[in-house]
Formats: sequence, structure tokens, C-alpha cells
Amino acid sequence: MAAINQAAARLRAQLFDSDELIVCPGVQDGLSARVCLQQGFKNLYMTGAGTAISLLGMPDLGLTTADDMVRQASMLSSLDRSVPLIADIDTGFGGPVMISRTVERYILAGVAGLHLEDQVTTKRCGHLGGKELVDVTTFVSRIKAAREARERLQSDLVIIARTDALQSMGLEEAVSRLKAAVEAGADVAFLEGVKDREEMKRFTEAMAPTPCLVNLVPGGLTPLVNAKEAKELGYRIAIWPCFAMTHAYLAYQKAARELMETGAVTTGFTEKQKAGEGENASGEQVPGGIRELFELCGLSECVEFDKKMGGQTFSKGV
Repeated sequence: MAAINQAAARLRAQLFDSDELIVCPGVQDGLSARVCLQQGFKNLYMTGAGTAISLLGMPDLGLTTADDMVRQASMLSSLDRSVPLIADIDTGFGGPVMISRTVERYILAGVAGLHLEDQVTTKRCGHLGGKELVDVTTFVSRIKAAREARERLQSDLVIIARTDALQSMGLEEAVSRLKAAVEAGADVAFLEGVKDREEMKRFTEAMAPTPCLVNLVPGGLTPLVNAKEAKELGYRIAIWPCFAMTHAYLAYQKAARELMETGAVTTGFTEKQKAGEGENASGEQVPGGIRELFELCGLSECVEFDKKMGGQTFSKGV
């Protein structure tokens, strides 16, 4: 059975037919994904930490289930099938049989690429301490199971092998693990928690010609290099998993504080809106107002589709 996924084919072409850095903003929900699509990003990244925070309101401590992650990945990849989504799959949620099944579900959901790691099943965010790892044989078996699912579905899925071995075992062992994963079928190498630019360069050189991914987390272990620097250091993919989540958190915090302290929220509103006039009453489109948000999420497209199909759902307008 062939799983046709144009986004996966596009990601593979970006990776192997071009030398441009693949820039992936992290998205944790439909709104953050819609904003990134609106701004013209050519790729998206589904953050596991962001999924835990946005979906469960919990920290990234291995609490999300396969169902949680597949559902989120399916929703995000459906928003624009032409834009490749790279998604976190954590440890694959079990042994080889479960990993193969989960990868199959990711493929059928429309995911273009995924990263699979070598932490134990009760994992945690890669930028926290105290991580425990499985042995190399188990890690390789995970990659083989993902490769089997890809081959069985005749998919272009990009498999990214991630190791968290750097902090406890050092760079040499981490590189050895990733080379074993590439031999088993991974396309890209992801070393988590790189500490400085020198180590970043040493890593990409050690893995050449395998493409490498860098994970840029505010408050994390890795220097927050920009896209130009990431490319100069030898990386082919850069993910910013928390950028949308961090800015959303700060904005929520500011608005919540204003509402709590003043009983109103006026920041960012027009003068007419502050005066209590709704956007429909004034005829003015409010930046960030409900109608603008609906339009961002496809309001006009939905109305037009219904009309084109002969529907009457919105015949009286919206």
C-alpha cells in the first residue's frame, strides 16, 4: 500500500536536492500553526513539549500518549497539505511493533518527517537533567521499526534519529549512536543538548555527509544561533520548538495581569473598541478580534466551499 504524501516528498527534496537551511517554527496548536502559515513559512515543527503544555497543561515528562501525539500531528498537517510538518514522536511509545504502528499512523496523518529518540519510555524534555537512555541495540531497533513502516507504506517520510547521550556519555558515544541509527535507516542526525558553537561544528563534521538538525530552545542548553549561523555551522534543519509558545505565554501573562488588576483588557485594542463599541457596531475590523481570528483559520474558504458545493449553510451570510 502506497501512502501518497506530497509534503514528505517535498521535505525530502528540500533536504537532498538543495543546500538551503530548512527553517521550522515550532507550533503547539492550530492557532500558532495558522499564524506561521500566514507568515509564509515553508515548513512547520510539531513540538512534543508544546503538545504536552497546550493539550494537557503538563510538563514534558513523557505524559503524552501515542493517541495525543497522532491526533495533534494529524490536525497540524491537515491545515496545509503542501507544507511539510516535522513531528516529535518521542520514543515511539513502546517496542518495535508499537513503534512501527505509531509511525504508520504518523504517515497516514500526513506527517512529512519525525524524530525518534533513545531515551527510556518514561522520558523527559531533552533540556532537563537526569535523562536515562536505552542501549544502542534498542535504539537501533526503534529506527529499524520506523524504517519498516516507511517501506511498507512506500512513503517518503524523513526519519530523524535523536540521541540524548551527549550529557551523560559524551560526544564520541553520541556520534557513534547516531551513525548506527543512520546505518539502520535514519536520514538525519539530531544531537540534543549541544552546549556551544565549537561542539556544534564538531558534531556536524563528525556526521558528514549525513544532514544534521539543531534544536534551539530558549532557556535550554544550546546557544540560540540564528539561521545564518546554523547553516555556517553545518546544519541542514533548524527547529525553534518553543518560539510561539514562549511569546504566547508572555502575551497571555500580560493580558491576564491587566484583567486581574483593572477588570478590563485594552492592550492592542483600537480606541473605539476601548470605548465599548464592538467591531460590527463600528464597522471597524479589530486587530486580533474574533472575526480576524476566524478569517485566519479559514472562515471565507469554508463559506466559499459550501457555496461551491451547492450548500445553503451560510446563504444568509456570516
